[in-house]
Amino acid sequence: MRTKQDYIKGLSKMKRNLYFDGQLIDRTDELQMDCINVIGTTYDEAAKPENEKLMTATSHLTGEKINRFNHIHQNTEDLHNKQDMTRMLCQKVGGCIQRCMGIDGTNAIYNVSYEADKQNKGATQYHENFKKWLTRFQKEDLIGCCAQTDVKGDRMLRPADQPNPGAYVRIKERLKDGIVVEGCKVHISEASVADEVLVLPTRALRPEDKDYAVAFAVPGDWDGLKQVVTIHNLRPREHYKRGFVPGSTDSYMIFENCFVPWERVFLAGEHQHGGVLALLFALFHRHSYSGCKPAIGDIILGTAALAAECNNVHKAEHVREKLAEIIMTIELGYAAGYTASDLGKPEVYIPGVGFMPYGPGSYIPHSIYCNVGRCLSGEAVWREAEILCDIAGGVVATFPHEKDFAHPEVGPALLKYTKRNPKMSAEDQAQFWRYLGDVLCSATGGIANVGNYHGGGSPIMEQIAITTQYDIESRKKLVRYIAGMSGGDREALAPKADKKKTK
Repeated sequence: MRTKQDYIKGLSKMKRNLYFDGQLIDRTDELQMDCINVIGTTYDEAAKPENEKLMTATSHLTGEKINRFNHIHQNTEDLHNKQDMTRMLCQKVGGCIQRCMGIDGTNAIYNVSYEADKQNKGATQYHENFKKWLTRFQKEDLIGCCAQTDVKGDRMLRPADQPNPGAYVRIKERLKDGIVVEGCKVHISEASVADEVLVLPTRALRPEDKDYAVAFAVPGDWDGLKQVVTIHNLRPREHYKRGFVPGSTDSYMIFENCFVPWERVFLAGEHQHGGVLALLFALFHRHSYSGCKPAIGDIILGTAALAAECNNVHKAEHVREKLAEIIMTIELGYAAGYTASDLGKPEVYIPGVGFMPYGPGSYIPHSIYCNVGRCLSGEAVWREAEILCDIAGGVVATFPHEKDFAHPEVGPALLKYTKRNPKMSAEDQAQFWRYLGDVLCSATGGIANVGNYHGGGSPIMEQIAITTQYDIESRKKLVRYIAGMSGGDREALAPKADKKKTK
């Protein structure tokens, strides 16, 4: 496994194809270092002996020890450890750890490439291609991002019906030695600081959409790929430094006449599998959310409690009620993810059919609980911001700049007049209000809230998954029985084994 320094050195060798604010920049540009430091935490923590079980795994391909972020889940323990690893790391950086896109993308492609080959009866080698790519990915301890979201063009039209055929990334041309792709993927987290980019479909596809059923992996600086980057950094501090400085990036990824050799192609035209791949990545990513969102909730809980303490209202009943609300959201989201891990199997849910065996035997978290946890947590984002705002009061929006506190003429007076709790130092109180200003009032704080709401799929997508996969009919039959209606079934919810016994 490599170190954070190895990771940064690798980025420094990549070609320039990042456009930021009208300029071409290097991957190790100072503007990207906050994000790089976040991801670098995954290397630093994996090197600590006390984190070995949580952050490393044994590759099922090579038998070697690897970073868990590059692992294919082999059992329920792997799923549990991935969730707990994500929560621990997100706590340390105060937000998104940025690296989950790679593990979620690789696990999705690993399963779908196998099923596509099986359907093609040996005519394709997608799964073998992917295993060879994955072996290198694991051995070199690379960072992967997952490019799924297309620009989509006219939202009322399907891919093949778009006036701009590149509104979804598509196969433009098939050649003897590979494919040529075009299109644009958007909102792609960490792409500007990733070694490899995993590209996969974003939606269910029809036979006429087969050119859009494409999955592949290319280095982040691949010929034919340009990235237009947005960098999300907090305002620099000169006098009162933060304990940890998080940062993040996302990219619009423009593929123009981009050639991809067959050994890097994992799906090319199998429309039935394109939709499954889109859903399966979303499922793995929502499972990751059951680790990261509880961690973010932990930070929000601590922030709300400290805001109450700074205001010296921490013993008030309404504060206790609000803290309890945050705690319930945190742990319900985590519990749903934990259950999804515990019920994980080499299965996927097929609408109208139920759970079916899927893939070469790796473990997939339970769909219902992944979606329930993600939806509950995602919808709570703005409510949690409201609680912070309520407890903090207006001071968070009008707090003076740090240079005013450092000014000899007004600084001492500001410390004197902004102190509220006599049992906490004025300096600590001021530092806290600066931090909460970052969370609630900065551009980066607002972007984080939007990301926490939409990341992994907007709540409407989870609601669709939940209602289409949950057995609502059996619940109706149960109520019919209780109410004395025709068509009732008192055993509608009973385990199958119990049903056999009663017969």
